[in-house]
This record gives sequence, C-alpha cells and structure tokens, in this order.
Amino acid sequence: MCTYLRNNERALDDMNKKRVLTVGVYDILHIGHILLFKHAREFGDFLIVAVQESEVVRKYKPNAKMVYTTNERMFMVGSLKFVDQVVAYREVDDIVKEIEFDVLAIGPDQNHQGFQRAVKWAKENGKEVVVIPRTEGVSSTILRDYLKNND
Repeated sequence: MCTYLRNNERALDDMNKKRVLTVGVYDILHIGHILLFKHAREFGDFLIVAVQESEVVRKYKPNAKMVYTTNERMFMVGSLKFVDQVVAYREVDDIVKEIEFDVLAIGPDQNHQGFQRAVKWAKENGKEVVVIPRTEGVSSTILRDYLKNND
C-alpha cells in the first residue's frame, strides 16, 4: 500500500490520537473536497484520506476520463493542511479493515454496496460513522461540465 505522511515525526506522535478515515477519488480537487477534509478532521486529531486507485475507478466507471494518476492525486491531497496521511485503496470495504481508525467520515452520496458493507463493519467494530454534508453547488461533475461547455 502506498502511503504519504505529512510529517513522519508528527504522524508518529499522533498515532495515539483519535484517527479519522475518509475515502474518495479526488481527481478534480475542489472546494467541496477541501471542506470535507476540514470537517472530517474536526471529528478527531489525525486525518487519513484514502484515494481510490485509478484502475479500480475505471473498472466501475469505464468511461471515466481521469485527469491525474493515483500518485498525483495522493500528492495533491497530502499537500493540504487538514490531511495527515494519504493511502491508496482499491475497495472501501477492504480499506476499513486494513487501516487503524476511530471515525469513518463519509459523504451522503457514498452509499453503494461497498460503502454499506464498510459502514456495517465499522459499526460492528466499535468505530464511529459520521456523514459530512456535501458543499452545495460544487462537484467534480459540475466542474467537468463547466470546462467542457466553456472551452
């Protein structure tokens, strides 16, 4: 598993603190993602962001036009001040079993079967699950459409 730590020394000091995990693609990074990270971090002391691997995104969305590679997306997310650690993941219901965390922060639209299994596992294993509201009026789809129509 590929991992980026903001500051290895700080990260090691934070291992005993409340750890929050959130997951996503984050291909076109926007204000909604930044606010998600900010709000998720408010539920703990250490934010871990799992970035889905490009090949898995393409498996579920064959027509997806990825702008950035997995490593590029991880680098960008890891550069944000709210994020302490970034890991790559394939399936959400697997990553929750592989990462040590206390709180799973998800969005209201993250509800497919993999998320349902991940949430169930988290609750059964004593993890808190919080739903972070979307930022109204912004999404990767909206940005893609805007860019396509305003060339």
